[in-house]
Amino acid sequence: MAAASARLLGQVGRHALRTQGCNTGYFALAPRISRQGGVRAYGTGGTGFRSKLFNGALIRGGGRTLGCAFLLGGGIGLYQTIKFTFQRHFAEQKADATETTPKLTLYQYKTCPFCSKVRAFLDYSGLPYQIVEVNPVMRQEIKWSKYRKVPILMVDDTVQLNDSSVIISTLKTFLVSKEKTIPQVIICYPEMRSKNDSGKEVIEYNNKYWLMLSEIEADQLYPEKESRKEEMKWRQWADDWLVHLISPNVYRTPNESLASFDYIVREGKFGTFEGFFAKYVGALAMFLISKRLKSRHNLQDDVRQDLYEAVNDWVSAIGKSRKFMGGERPNLADLAVFGVLRVMEGLQSFDDMMENTKVKYWYRRMERAVQHHEGQN
Repeated sequence: MAAASARLLGQVGRHALRTQGCNTGYFALAPRISRQGGVRAYGTGGTGFRSKLFNGALIRGGGRTLGCAFLLGGGIGLYQTIKFTFQRHFAEQKADATETTPKLTLYQYKTCPFCSKVRAFLDYSGLPYQIVEVNPVMRQEIKWSKYRKVPILMVDDTVQLNDSSVIISTLKTFLVSKEKTIPQVIICYPEMRSKNDSGKEVIEYNNKYWLMLSEIEADQLYPEKESRKEEMKWRQWADDWLVHLISPNVYRTPNESLASFDYIVREGKFGTFEGFFAKYVGALAMFLISKRLKSRHNLQDDVRQDLYEAVNDWVSAIGKSRKFMGGERPNLADLAVFGVLRVMEGLQSFDDMMENTKVKYWYRRMERAVQHHEGQN
C-alpha cells in the first residue's frame, strides 16, 4: 500500500508540471485603467471571478512548485517504503538466525587444552555460547552428568555433546549441512567403551574426525583433493601427540610447575583453601607426574626439544605458500593446534616456543582470525 501511494503522488506531481503551461494562458487577461486611476480586473465577473482569478494566479505562479512538492512527497514516500522494506527484511533475517542458532553452554576448565580447542572453534565460527567453569576438585557443576570429563557442550539444554573433537565435528557438520539437526548429526558418532591395559574403562567415539557431509557439501568445503584427509590427520595428531607435550613442558621444573599452578588457580574456579592446596601441593605433584609422562610418551630428557620439533613439523606441513593449513582461512586442524598451544600463554614454555620455533607468524594470524570471528560466514 505504501509503495502504491508513493507512485500515485509521483504521477500527480508529473501531471501538474506537464499541464501548468495551458493553465497560465487561460488567466492572461489584460487589466484596464479606470478614470479614477485605479486598477481593476477586465470584465464583469465580480468577486466570484476575482476569486477564480486569484486561485488561477496561485496555480500560474506556483504550479511548478506544487508539482515539485508532489514529486518530493512521492520520493520521500518511496524512500520510506524502501527503508521499511529493508528494515523488515533484515529483522526477519535476524529472527531466522536467532531461531536456527542453538543455545550453547560449555562446561570447562579454562586451562584445559581440549576445552581451549572447543572455544577456539566457537569463537572463530562466531557462535554465541555461555561458559560454566567447573571446579576441578568437586566438579559439582557437572554432577548431573554420567560423563565426568570436560569439555561438555549442552545444546538447547537438552542435547549433551562430549569429547572436544566430537563437539567440533558435530557443530561444523551442522553449520555446513543445513538439512541436518544436531541430534541427527550426533548419532553418527557412536560411543565405544573398552578397557585399557590397566583395566580402566575408556570411552572413545567412532568417526570423530570425519564430517558427515554429502558429496556436494564436501566438494565445496574441501576443493583440494587431499585437504580433507590432511585436516583429519592433523586433528588426530593434535589429540594423540601435541596435547601430551603440554604437561611435561609446563611442569618441567619446580619453578615452572609452581608458575603453572599459580596461573591455573587464578583462572580456574577454586575456593580459598582449595586454591592454596592446589597451587603448592598440586605443583609438586605435577612436577613428579610430568617425569612419568615423559617416560610414558618416550620424550627426550629436555622435553622442550620435543615441543620445538612438533611445532616445526606443523609449520612445515602448512608450507610457505599457505597462510593456514586450510589455505586462506583456518580449517579444523588449524583451530585444534591453536587451541592446544594457547593454554601455555603467559608461561615460560610458551615464550620459549615462540622464540625458538617458526610458529610465531602462523600463531598471530590465528589469534586475529579467532578474535575477529572470521569464520562466522
